[in-house]
Amino acid sequence: MSEYYSPSIEKLIEAFEKLPSIGHKTAARLAFHMLDASEEEAQEFVSAIINAKKNLKYCSCCYNISDTDPCPICSNPARNDEVICVVEDVRDIMAMERTHEFKGKYHVLHGSISPMNGIGPDDIKIKELLARLMNGTVKEVILATNPRVEGEATAMYLSKLIKPLGIKVTRIAHGIPVGGDLEYTDEVTLSKALEGRREL
Repeated sequence: MSEYYSPSIEKLIEAFEKLPSIGHKTAARLAFHMLDASEEEAQEFVSAIINAKKNLKYCSCCYNISDTDPCPICSNPARNDEVICVVEDVRDIMAMERTHEFKGKYHVLHGSISPMNGIGPDDIKIKELLARLMNGTVKEVILATNPRVEGEATAMYLSKLIKPLGIKVTRIAHGIPVGGDLEYTDEVTLSKALEGRREL
């Protein structure tokens, strides 16, 4: 505990430090920002956290986090039932939706296969995905897991399970970011860019 701060301030700083990617200096800045806020603003902040924890639930169809079940995407009749995009995390849905390109539905795995961390196929929402594919509606599954070792392993595992069902399995392309230079691009990214090349 710091000798400069009172125990109450130190406890608040420690609470902020528990958040991902928040170091001690940022935690202290956030703590003092909250202390400078009015009582009403602080109460609104606390209420927003409590309400989110209380009201949010998993969609029983895609496992997105939502105030409603099914979530707004699953219950939207304009979305294409024949295409499911599989992602690792709820935040990945937000990223995909920002493109305004994908009109199908999603399935959130809530992780990826990672034997090093003790996470196997039964620890993520794979059984639930397979159950969704059994009704014969889905024609394509897009695997949009992250391009890390765990994401690639998860995509390969899912592909082997889904292809025998007669469903088309695709993987999102990985490559050079827009505005990037070839000379600064690593070998793995370049090889993925070559693999994912398409005819113009």
